[in-house]
This record gives sequence, structure tokens and C-alpha cells, in this order.
Amino acid sequence: MADPAETASARLRDVTVWDPLLRLTHWSFPLLVPAMWWTAENSKWALHKRLGLVLLGLLLFRVVWGFVGPETARFSHFVKGPGVVLAYLRSGAGGPAIGHSPLGGWSTVALLGAMLVQVSLGLFAGDPFDGMTGPLNPLVGVMVADTITEIHETFFWVIAGLVGLHLAAITLYAVKGDDLLSPMVGGDRPPMPGVAGIGPMPWVRGLLACGVAGGLALWVAFGVPPLT
Repeated sequence: MADPAETASARLRDVTVWDPLLRLTHWSFPLLVPAMWWTAENSKWALHKRLGLVLLGLLLFRVVWGFVGPETARFSHFVKGPGVVLAYLRSGAGGPAIGHSPLGGWSTVALLGAMLVQVSLGLFAGDPFDGMTGPLNPLVGVMVADTITEIHETFFWVIAGLVGLHLAAITLYAVKGDDLLSPMVGGDRPPMPGVAGIGPMPWVRGLLACGVAGGLALWVAFGVPPLT
């Protein structure tokens, strides 16, 4: 006769952790960031500018999705106060949960924030005498643009450092037996008793978020012209 506990375990389904739009956005970053570095190092400025605007659109979507997306995408789900983070660091674990840990949540916010800063600097950077500038460069003076350009070039290494820490954390979790990569690829993780997952994908909200982010990025690409 089958063990009731084993039968119940067999009925458990994989838990959906990450929605498709979040996963697509997430995997776009490790493609775009190195591409941005390569285009800058090889003076492919037209391509660098286009990729920067794509990255801007993705970051804007991620910010919007952080307020209207499924549970694990929302900032309110994974951005915790100092007390919660310290308790997590002391215990090394929490109760049954999906998504980012309290520490991982702040790591995500730091990386997203750094990329937003870098892209924002790039919008104003460049030298009009060299023929390639960010779409918002005309809004600042030449000397200010020169300073922004220097910061833009240097700040990339802040992002590189944060990416390195991110990869180190993923590796550490993998060594401890917690696979973080597979759920971000397929969206699901093995069954977790008492945890139901994020539920159906809210496609209507997703399409609206994409429209808002794409519209804002396009508006910036045209130099933020007046809307009236």
C-alpha cells in the first residue's frame, strides 16, 4: 500500500516563480550590458545609442512591472527593511517563500538602480563636435556634457562590480544546493509545501506596461519634445 505522504508529495506541482516578461527582461540585461561595453570600446556609437535606448525601455518596463506585475516582480514583495535583512543574515533562511530573499531583493534594486543611472548619464553624454550625442545632450551645456561623459565612462565599472557580486551570490547558492538559474529560465521551481506560486500571467497589465515603457523610451529618443 502506498505511503500517504509519498502520494501527497507526488501530487504537488512545480511552483511558478517568475513570469515570462520578467524572465525575458532579466536575460536581456546580460546580453545588452556587454554589447554596450563592446560598442563603446570599438567606437560603434550609432549602435551604442540604439542599444542604450533599448536598455532604457527594458529598465522602464522593469520599474513599471515592479508595481503592477505578479507577486514576485513587485518591489513591495522583495524590498524589505533593515530589520528583516539582518534577521535573514543571522538565520540564513526564512519560511516558505518564492522570489528574491531579503538580501537578494536589495541586490536587485542596486543593480537596476545602477543601470538606470548609467543609461540616464548616457542620454546627456557625448560631444556634438564629434557627431554623436545622447538624445538629451542639447539640454545641457558642453562642459556639463563633458563631465557627464567622463562619469558615464567610469560608472560602468560600478555596474561590472555589482554584476560580479550577483554572479558570486548565484554561485554560492548553487554550492549550497539552491538552484537560482533554472527557475529564471523556465519560470518554475520544485514543489514547495504551502506555497502556491504566482498564479496566471496578467497579460493585459503586461501589454500595458510594455506600451508605457516603450512610449517613454521613444519620447526620450526624440529628445523629450513637448507633449502639447
